[in-house]
Amino acid sequence: MSEMSAMNRKIIQNLAEVFSRQIKHFNKTEIERLIRLYNGLLGDQTDRRAGNGLDRGKFRNILHKTFGMTDDMIMDRVFHAFDKDNDSYVSVKEWIEGLSVFLRGTLDEKIKYCFDVYDLNGDGHISREEMFHMLKNSLIRQPTEEDPDEGIKDLVEIALKKMDHDHDGRLSYTDFEKAVRDENLLLEAFGTCLPDAKSILAFEQQAFQDPLDA
Repeated sequence: MSEMSAMNRKIIQNLAEVFSRQIKHFNKTEIERLIRLYNGLLGDQTDRRAGNGLDRGKFRNILHKTFGMTDDMIMDRVFHAFDKDNDSYVSVKEWIEGLSVFLRGTLDEKIKYCFDVYDLNGDGHISREEMFHMLKNSLIRQPTEEDPDEGIKDLVEIALKKMDHDHDGRLSYTDFEKAVRDENLLLEAFGTCLPDAKSILAFEQQAFQDPLDA
């Protein structure tokens, strides 16, 4: 092992040690591997500012190719959920913090994450208009004589009837949390923003089973 690679490994080990005390759901070895994976992804990034972190395009590419996501609006919102400091890049810490919820989060963590994804303008509520845009974006359009927008409006009203516990015509975090606790299937009611079990397994096998010395 060269002096440079030994030094890089020591830096990664120290970083993993720090993150393992701050971030849930991953052990130190798993965090070390996620840092190496992140560094590899940065190396593939053509943006000259790769030092700032993963950019939106690279991140969306990961969501699409690794986790099978196809909805542009939802992928943008997932990027924002990871990019906690809103600097338009996902740092290594944001990457690991985001993946901890994305892959292994508790129900509480996933409720908060999904609400943040669905709250398009960040005002603390999911409005009728936001529901309409997300459902219109995520539903497969079928050729029909009926106005598809009318069907989507009907879905929005059904969602509100089921989830809007304080009857103010929009969903607060409290509304959303109560609805999902009562019926877990409502967690991704407005679009797929979490990976399925098969994608998680494939990602973890690739990320965590490669030897650290490779």
